Amino acid sequence: MNARTRPCRRPPAPADPAGMRLLLTVALLAGLGLTLAFAGCATAALRPVKGRYQAPRQVSMAVTGYCNCGACCGWRYTWYGRRVYTSGPNKGKTKALGITASGTRARRGTVAADPRRYPMGTIVYVQGYGYGRVEDTGGAIKGDALDLWFPSHEQARQWGRQTLDVQVWLPK
Repeated sequence: MNARTRPCRRPPAPADPAGMRLLLTVALLAGLGLTLAFAGCATAALRPVKGRYQAPRQVSMAVTGYCNCGACCGWRYTWYGRRVYTSGPNKGKTKALGITASGTRARRGTVAADPRRYPMGTIVYVQGYGYGRVEDTGGAIKGDALDLWFPSHEQARQWGRQTLDVQVWLPK
């Protein structure tokens, strides 16, 4: 027999559509369950531990949002693609994107504050945002002011600038 006269093979039988639908439904429900289980825990690890922090105090603060973009963090691309600071004492120096002043990567719960007023490691609770830890400093942040990190510029703009009562736990 040559290639032209060889009988064609039957294609494999399709998988059972009802079984595939059931498997897909179970996988989606499991994924949804895990998402819902951990959705409220984004800042749960940042809650203050007794003995390591002073008693909480309520402070009225100016609270703004920021992200990693150049408009929020004061950087731009050079003509050859390097990110550099646009102003301040580091003007023209390379900017590491998404790295805080404490050396950690910015993520949900990262807060920028005046380090003379709120040292690194201070825990805050902001109504509508959740718990956060001071891990960053801002060039324009002075006194009772906080910048809350958001994953996108649009979310940071939606937060805007608000004056809120914030609970603060200073490290001992």
